[in-house]
Amino acid sequence: MINRTLIRIKVVQMVYSYVLTKDETTLKDALKQLAKSFDKSYELYNYLLLLIVELTDLQDRRLDDAKNKYLPTEEDLNPNTRFVDNRLVAMLREDKMLNDYVSENKITWKNDDVFMKLLLDKILHSEVYEKYMSDNEDSLAHDCELWKQLFKQVILTDDDFAQLLENKSVYWNDDLEIMGTFAIKTIRRFEEGEEEPILPMYKDRDNEEFGKQLFMKSVAMKDENDALIDGFVTDKWDVERVAFMDRIVMDVCITEVKEFLSIPTSVSLNEYIEIAKCYSTPKSGVFVNGILNAVVRDLKAKKVIVKD
Repeated sequence: MINRTLIRIKVVQMVYSYVLTKDETTLKDALKQLAKSFDKSYELYNYLLLLIVELTDLQDRRLDDAKNKYLPTEEDLNPNTRFVDNRLVAMLREDKMLNDYVSENKITWKNDDVFMKLLLDKILHSEVYEKYMSDNEDSLAHDCELWKQLFKQVILTDDDFAQLLENKSVYWNDDLEIMGTFAIKTIRRFEEGEEEPILPMYKDRDNEEFGKQLFMKSVAMKDENDALIDGFVTDKWDVERVAFMDRIVMDVCITEVKEFLSIPTSVSLNEYIEIAKCYSTPKSGVFVNGILNAVVRDLKAKKVIVKD
């Protein structure tokens, strides 16, 4: 689940933080923070899956409370229970891997009751919900589609939700989009009947080591990589005015290109150019693309890089 795209983003962020605070932060402490950031990403993934269950439980309690009103209406006494009877929710509720994680890490949305009520109201007033409740189709696929669309159209686009997550953990500032994608992928895995639909933190243990090595090598090689970058910054781009984040992105990319021989050069370049577009200035994509390609051509010409 923690894939190389996420690892690259986290390493860039950690190198950025470490360079700014290296007088107060040891390399060992930085590695611990990097590992913790991956743990927190996986925690968010589980929080998103648990959200489905707890929102459903909240609606179930609302329907039950309505039946017990002093003067309940016919609709109160005989509500449409399609939402609370959703098959995906039942499967999540019984999933051992999710339940074990929730129990061991004591995660819950029950302390965010005001937010949960507001989010549930947004769901109940959404077109996605209305269509689902009135549709004649009745299947696991239809139940799963409801939650895929609720994530895409209501939950992941909700500013209040993003703010709540940011308040819960500084590690989640940039994780919501990626972890939301994994949550939707997991819903699809339930729909397709995967034997173990919940994604493990590391499907490939090599990825865990990749993150550590990429960080340590990027820090060790920073001065060397900065010199390479400066050699290709033309008069159009003043060396002193190169955005700090751009420089960090390029440092980590050059490290990966030189040190990780099994990763195609084009893959590394494309990944870090996209990171620069997201995390630095509006012009960063074009600038980083130009500099990195010039550096790579030079390293290939000098036989420093001997891979495609």
